[in-house]
Amino acid sequence: MIIKSLELENLRNYRQLSINFDSGTNILYGDNAQGKTNILESIYLSATTKSHKGSKDRDVVNFESDEAHIRTYVIKDGLENRVDMHLRKNKSKGIAINGQKIKKAADLLGLLNVVFFSPEDLSIIKNGPSERRRFVDMELCQLDSFYLYNLNNYNKIVNQRNRLLKDLYFNPNLRETLFIWDSQLVSYGSKLIERRAAFVKQLNEIIYDIHVRLSGGKENLKIVYEPDVQIGELEQRLKESQERDIKLKQTTVGPHRDDFSFIADGIDIRRFGSQGQQRTAALSLKLSEIELVKKLTKDTPLLLLDDVLSELDSSRQNYLLNSIGDIQTIITCTGLEEFVNNRFEINRIFRVSNATVTNEN
Repeated sequence: MIIKSLELENLRNYRQLSINFDSGTNILYGDNAQGKTNILESIYLSATTKSHKGSKDRDVVNFESDEAHIRTYVIKDGLENRVDMHLRKNKSKGIAINGQKIKKAADLLGLLNVVFFSPEDLSIIKNGPSERRRFVDMELCQLDSFYLYNLNNYNKIVNQRNRLLKDLYFNPNLRETLFIWDSQLVSYGSKLIERRAAFVKQLNEIIYDIHVRLSGGKENLKIVYEPDVQIGELEQRLKESQERDIKLKQTTVGPHRDDFSFIADGIDIRRFGSQGQQRTAALSLKLSEIELVKKLTKDTPLLLLDDVLSELDSSRQNYLLNSIGDIQTIITCTGLEEFVNNRFEINRIFRVSNATVTNEN
């Protein structure tokens, strides 16, 4: 699977853009705030229907426009597919594959699998649990349409339950309706817990060997899933926390409060690891994500590296670049020196300046 070309209209700082990619390594270089990351964001949107930043559609559309368009040409199994995405500030997005409108985001998943790696990902180990949950959710939503369905419904139920908890202050009689949301929350939440546990097991089968090599044989790494509540106990815990939930006006129990720990030789490096250990674990996690996508989809994902090489030391840079192999990769950076120093093969170079992209080779 490769992305052949991309066309943008009124997306962020781009009025019009058409760019053709090589099936190997593509470099987008230029000063900061010129539009490099916006190109990667549009590709991620085409693959997942969501921004990697968590931005709303209205924030992606150019300030002076009401709507934006993304057209992506993808080669999969020897066939060309066109993904059209219509983003609007005040309406839900429209998506079509080869001219046929789709009703659900799940119908798009799997056509273009993307692994996105940014400097923020290097802090995923030491930052809060919401970022680790987001990593798991973003990957599982690409790989598993049932997970996407369950996650979307779970989040809706939590929001509706929280709204009811706030309304109880003004109308205590509504308490009798809490069980309606609780039963649905248990149904969808239990499926999330089960799938997250399976996902961590799959990652652990891959990350061990990668981390041993990346750490020079010094560390063994294991990911541990820490569910807020064990599967089968969610219904009872919701009942037990009802008074607290009403007092706090929010749902305090469920997989929206899960976390994941990273254990290196028995030490939880979220709390006690050095920055170097945390960054190495984050890199191992991303490389494991690539291998897991390959394993589950029987295809290679598109790798997007957003100015991440400047945040890595030379040994980690080299390991990452040597791990890319036959994967189509799009890399953003401010200059080409780091690649020249690493004698890294570049197939196509683009200079990005003030929302203008120039092919330099």
